[in-house]
Amino acid sequence: MPRGAEVVRQWNLLRAIDAARNGITVAELAKQVGVTKRTIWRDLVALQEAGFPLVDEKDQGTTRWRMSREGFKSLIDRGLSLTQLCALYFSRSLVEVLAGTPFHEELKEVFDQFEQALPARMRAFLDRLPGVLKAKPFPAKRHDEARQHETIARLLDATLHRRRVAMRYHSFSSQQTKDYTVDPYRIVYAEGGLYLFAYVPEYGQVRTFATERIETLAVLEESFEGPKELEAEAFPHSLGAHTGPPQRIELEFAARVAPYVKERRWHPSQKIAMQADGSLRMSLRVCDDWSLRSWILGFGPFVRVASPAALAEEILDELEAARTLYAPRMEFELPTTMFEGQPILPFRVTG
Repeated sequence: MPRGAEVVRQWNLLRAIDAARNGITVAELAKQVGVTKRTIWRDLVALQEAGFPLVDEKDQGTTRWRMSREGFKSLIDRGLSLTQLCALYFSRSLVEVLAGTPFHEELKEVFDQFEQALPARMRAFLDRLPGVLKAKPFPAKRHDEARQHETIARLLDATLHRRRVAMRYHSFSSQQTKDYTVDPYRIVYAEGGLYLFAYVPEYGQVRTFATERIETLAVLEESFEGPKELEAEAFPHSLGAHTGPPQRIELEFAARVAPYVKERRWHPSQKIAMQADGSLRMSLRVCDDWSLRSWILGFGPFVRVASPAALAEEILDELEAARTLYAPRMEFELPTTMFEGQPILPFRVTG
């Protein structure tokens, strides 16, 4: 049996014991975990050797196993069970996706405290779990860490205390730097970066600012009232970290990629219909932004924009622009047989 499967099984065994208030028998554990009683006995010994406080007690002639709370009382009194504490400890691999953000060091300090609360042998057992449960982080945005920490600290203070801020911001889209006075509503982590949602009185609307492009920021004495309405979800109409009005988008995916497209939830608004030839038709209500277009282009010849026509034209222009980078052909040429037999959907502009 793979080593990772054994670790996961033993973790599930710990959870089952911890959840049983009145204890649980070896036979019950074997049935619940789906292995033999002999395997359960072996796992119990291994977990005890790892330092987990498993104890067995006789109840009317039946041996029942439970988790002792002694030794972790201070943590448990704060509302954490032993397995919850362990879950937080080994889940640190998942929050590594925040590497490069101002919160990364604070999270590391939290996990260091958990580590100090666990015996060495128990930590050694839990350190094997991230080997079977990993998270790949988004490409983190590059920034001046010291300045970013200071910016986020001030934004958090202003957001919590409803204080206006004056900031100098460099816009990526316009390539201009401008001074703003804004009411900071919310800070959101998305796609490897932090974004500020703020009301801009000059424009009478909420706008989004990438925090790494805030060049200077000062918290003012002037206060503001909180927003009467703010979307519960951040960037609700985008496949990425963008804002804009949603519109109906219809796409046709070739049979070759249809299973991959079907098994994922790309956006809450998506509706999927399989076609007789194995292809797939999808409709979405999202904003027409860079994230949508780059996602469509990522499927290459296996997707076609059915509507709206304007988006189909934009995608076609993008493809033509990319093609010109390789024309006239350079010294290398791809063999013509490479794409033989692949179903390719033509890009037709329909009304």
